[in-house]
Amino acid sequence: MRFTILPALLLSLLAAPVLAQERIPNAQERIPSHCFAVAQGIARVMPASFGTDVAQDQVRIHYIDHASFAIATGGKTAVTDFTGYTGMADWVPDVVTMNNAHSTHWTANPDPRIPNVLQGWATEAGPAQHELDLGAMLVRNVPTDVRSRWGDGARENGNSIFVFEAGGLCIGHLGHLHHAPDEAQYASIGRLDVVMVPVDGGYTMAVSEMSEVVRRFRSSIVIPMHWFSGSSLRVFLDTMSAEFEVVGTGMPSLDVSLRNLPGRPTIMVLMPEGIN
Repeated sequence: MRFTILPALLLSLLAAPVLAQERIPNAQERIPSHCFAVAQGIARVMPASFGTDVAQDQVRIHYIDHASFAIATGGKTAVTDFTGYTGMADWVPDVVTMNNAHSTHWTANPDPRIPNVLQGWATEAGPAQHELDLGAMLVRNVPTDVRSRWGDGARENGNSIFVFEAGGLCIGHLGHLHHAPDEAQYASIGRLDVVMVPVDGGYTMAVSEMSEVVRRFRSSIVIPMHWFSGSSLRVFLDTMSAEFEVVGTGMPSLDVSLRNLPGRPTIMVLMPEGIN
């Protein structure tokens, strides 16, 4: 496995400027999705610690552990596949998302201070359906099926791909994805500038199958997750290295904006670390 290690202070990926639609919060009407248009161009990605202020047009992504990421922008924060653990710091995200294919992707006892807890699996009421507008961040989901934990077929709508629209970016977290999305699901997801992808090699999907999903999204930044000891991560990076730039950041966080997405599709390897 070969990949570039970033300097600790700065990663510079220079490219052309971009034109983007502005999302302007309006208390009187729902913020429209912007993830169904094509993104263009890019400039540079600046790694930073999660705890400092994030500009309105930037998104900070921090890899906590396993499949949990903290996402911050414009004073709003979210945590994906929330297990109850985010690190030693006592802070309360505005929203957490969860999937329950395995116990390492959810908690039955989320902190009661969290104002928005979004479950990604179907209940007796039907498939999970979320479209949460926080002003600086829009959170929505696309349900997918998962294999039954008892080996007797599939659980319909047992997982959700959560999409976070913030700072003009469309950020997708695939959760515990067990199958390639169908055409309707790809259409519902829309454009993903950044995608968090499980690369465990079997608990979700084989690396070869997940690689095809990644190619289909054509995201500017791919962040591997759910890679355990790292052997499946190496297989994934080797599989994708001919088509994607591979960058080992050596850090848990990076700041991204629509203006600084890399010109060539890039796999950014973050190192998990709790927020302390």
